[in-house]
Formats: sequence, structure tokens, C-alpha cells
Amino acid sequence: MREYLLTLCITAAVTYLLTGPVRKFAIVAGAMPEIRARDVHREPTPRLGGIAMFFGLCAGLLVADHLTNLHEVFKNSNEPRALLSGAALIWLIGVLDDKFEIDALIKLGGQMIAAGVMVMQGLTILWLPIPSVGNVALTQWQGTLLTVALVVITINAVNFVDGLDGLAAGMVCIASAAFFLYAYRVWVSYGIEAAAPATLFSVILMGMCVGFLPHNMHPARIFMGDSGSMLIGLVLAAGAISITGQIDPDAMNLFSGSERNTVHQMVPVYIPLLMPLTIIAIPAADLVLAIVRRTWRGQSPFAADRGHLHHRLLEVGHSHSRAVLIMYFWSALIGFGALSYSVNNASMWIVLSVVALSAIGLVLLLLPRFTPRTPRWAERFVPPRYRRSRTAEAGATAPAMAGEEAAPEHRAPVRAGVSGVNGATAIGARSRLLDQRKAGSSR
Repeated sequence: MREYLLTLCITAAVTYLLTGPVRKFAIVAGAMPEIRARDVHREPTPRLGGIAMFFGLCAGLLVADHLTNLHEVFKNSNEPRALLSGAALIWLIGVLDDKFEIDALIKLGGQMIAAGVMVMQGLTILWLPIPSVGNVALTQWQGTLLTVALVVITINAVNFVDGLDGLAAGMVCIASAAFFLYAYRVWVSYGIEAAAPATLFSVILMGMCVGFLPHNMHPARIFMGDSGSMLIGLVLAAGAISITGQIDPDAMNLFSGSERNTVHQMVPVYIPLLMPLTIIAIPAADLVLAIVRRTWRGQSPFAADRGHLHHRLLEVGHSHSRAVLIMYFWSALIGFGALSYSVNNASMWIVLSVVALSAIGLVLLLLPRFTPRTPRWAERFVPPRYRRSRTAEAGATAPAMAGEEAAPEHRAPVRAGVSGVNGATAIGARSRLLDQRKAGSSR
């Protein structure tokens, strides 16, 4: 465990320290596109954060290769090299997209090629544990198609959810933490060496996200861009592929006792089928809903819009930070709920806890719908936003203020410029900056 902790810290430190220089490079390189209609942020923000995350990945793999226990992963398996090859390819495609906005079909082809590169080097699904059937061996073509499909779905699911500051990195970090605990338990408790690469991939992915999040939390100073979102999506899929179909039920000594006990003990064997789905449950749901929504309107499935789950949370009335925290909550509930069930699936307390937390999550989702009414005698004891008198005054002065400054939703897109970038280079009030840009614009 200490070597995993060291790998995580090195990966996070390298990612964190490189993100600042990468931000300056992105500004100089012009990887800072104009604000689009679907964007939530209101000031041009540089991309290419995936550059720092990729070098963090390389640093984590390099450190792990020189550690005593983790070196065995590189010695006994070619999967770390397969991951690095696929990650380098998908990262390069993402960097080009962040700079030049390449076509969606080209990106899709690049994702399939990156998955194929990993398959050629041995990172593939060999068999599937099917309930009531057992291990079903897959042919080479079946394993390849299933592996490529899982990689492409995971990459695009993470890419779709990357719409708010810190959302994608935080959700993937939570998912990789749950997956790390599961893979580590399979490796240590059952002594299955096939789970070691997935454990390493998960801890490195956590380090990449932890190191990038301080720069990406609201208000973000830099975005990970497609170079980062596709990269972490591929690493997340690689961990799931590495452990899926690699567990031998006979080696786990599960077939003992009554038939009922055997069914309960076989749950860890089938969890690899469910864990990849639970760790991307919310991004995958967002992906499916987006495809259905766009095709129903007669649009391309790759056409961008403002109908994603995080956009709907903002429309309901949640703030930017609260919407991100709600998505974190549901990711943690699904991921760690599946993990707890795999550890002790016979406990009813786990099911009741998940149900209770789900109810709390639904209340948090609907919280903006409820407007608290404070009695006048208690107004002095509550924050100003809950006082009726202050609300009435705000409503009365709203028409007068409407002519001074437009609502944030109706502000015109801002052109990319160094003086208007989020972070240390922002000077003065935002409204004054917008007025200066409007005055100097040719439009």
C-alpha cells in the first residue's frame, strides 16, 4: 500500500506542478477558443490541461517501474506498455482537437485506433464470467470488438460530462478510488496477480485527477480539454478491461458450503461486469440521453447542445459549485455502493443505507424548488436571502438595474484575449472588462 501511495503522490505532484506552465503555453499557443452558446463559463479559458495529465501518467508509470513490488507488474504483464501506447495516441489526438477543432468522426476513428493498439499488445477481454453459465471464452474478434466498444463508450461518456469546472476530473477520481479498492481487495485478499495492473492504473488515474483539480475547480484557470477528458476516459476503461475476465473462480475458492453461500460468495466474480458500468453510470446515462435527444430532433449524435445533466442542474436553480457537488455525491453513491455490496452482499444494512442516501440525493436535487418562508419575527436570525423584506426590495430594484447590465445569460460571447483569462491575469471587475471589449470590438 505504501508504494501505491508513493505512486499516487508522485503522479499528483507532477500533474499539479506542470499545469501552471502548460496554462501559460496554452495561452501563447492560442488554445483558448471563443465562448460558445453552450458554454457555462463567461471568460475565455485556456485548454490543453491534458498535457500535464499525460506527463503525470508517464511519471507514475516510471516511478512504479522502479519500485520493488510494483516492478513485478511490468515484469509479468505487458498491459502497462499497452496503456502507455494507447494513451499517447489518444492524447495526441486530443491536443490537436484542442488547438484545431478536428472533426468528430476523425476523433472517433482515433479512439478506435487507440483501443486497437492496446488490444494488439495484450490489453483485451479474454473471457466473460456469465451468471449461471460460468466463464465464457471469447474469440479474438469478439474480445477485440468488446474491448474497442468499452473504450470508445467510456471515453465519450467522460468527454460528454466534462461541462463544468472540476466535474469530469472529480467524478473520475471518485470512480477510480472505488475501483482501486475493489481491485486491491481482489489482488491482496484472493491473491490473484491478474488484478495488479488494474490496481496500478486506478491509483495513477487518481493522482492525475487530484493533481489537476486545484487548477480546475470553479472558477477554473485551465480546462483539461479533449486531450485530458479522452485520456482519463481511456485510463478508466483500461483498468476495467484489465480486470474483467481475468478472475479465476477456482483460484478464489468460492465453491464451498451450501448453494446459497456459493451464490453470495460468487458476487466478486460478477462484479467486474458491473463495476465498469457503475463507475461511468452517470456519464454513460448522460451519453445515452444526449444521443436519443439529438437523433429525436433530427440532429447528429455529435452535435453539441445544452441538454446535459449538469446543464439541467443549473436550469433547475443550483449554483455551479452545488451542481458539481451533487454529481460528485451520486458518483460516490453508485461506485462505493457497488463496492460495499461486493464485500458483503448479504447485509441488509448496505441496501438500506444506499436507499437512504438516494433519498437524500433526491432532496438535494429538488432543493431549489423549495423557497423557505421565514416569519417576520425570525427574520433577524436568518441570512438576508431568506428575509421577505429584502426579497421585496430586490424585486423592486430589479427593473432599474436591468438597464445597467444585462443578465449573464444574455451576455455576448467574449473573444479570447490574454487580459480576460480566468485566473491571475484577470484585471479589474468582470463587467468593466466586458464593456471594454465591447467598445473595442469590430462587431
